[in-house]
Amino acid sequence: MAHLTFKQGVRECIPTLFGYAGVGLSFGIVAASQKFSILEIILLCLIIYAGAAQFIVCALLIAGTPISAIVLTTLIVNSRMFLLSMTLAPNYKHYGFWNRVGLGTLLTDETFGVAITPYIKGEKINDRWLHGLNLTAYLFWTISCVAGALFGKYISNPNTLGLDFAITAMFIFLGFSQFESIKKSRLRIYILLIICVVVLMLTLSLMMPSYVAILIAATVTAALGVVIER
Repeated sequence: MAHLTFKQGVRECIPTLFGYAGVGLSFGIVAASQKFSILEIILLCLIIYAGAAQFIVCALLIAGTPISAIVLTTLIVNSRMFLLSMTLAPNYKHYGFWNRVGLGTLLTDETFGVAITPYIKGEKINDRWLHGLNLTAYLFWTISCVAGALFGKYISNPNTLGLDFAITAMFIFLGFSQFESIKKSRLRIYILLIICVVVLMLTLSLMMPSYVAILIAATVTAALGVVIER
């Protein structure tokens, strides 16, 4: 199967939007309750574009944290995006510099989860498809956050709708879909790496913030995977 058009990217992004809706509405509700204006919420979505980081920025601003500390914290939390971009980079190395910057800038955990599946299967993907995927998620995330800010007062408890579990469910589905293309001879290696990253993450979380533990665990496990492959 080929993934070559902008329209295909838009269509294949649709399943992730349910997850975006849940978290986006929640962020909009929280931000509006803390007296953030609609313009400020839109700018947070367009510039930071990361649910966890946006919640952290709101909390730190309310606590009166210095701007330098907020910027540094946001960079650390979002630094995992470098790993995601580097994973897909070989497939886009023949495109122009600014095109690749645009592809990497709008990549998120969710769009990466969608993009990595055809990449692993060896299916054809190109820049138009990934732009369709990324831009659809980008715009919908902003719309969801603004909707939460505008209409959140009518939703007393968003979790009763199951929206808080939407992204988790989506990643479970994406994870299982990737195993469909893995040869049985390599399945043992992938299971070993999954166990490794989970154990490392849980162990390191006892000694440092969880977002740092996740970054280190992912980096170490990725390096281990490369060594095993070679």
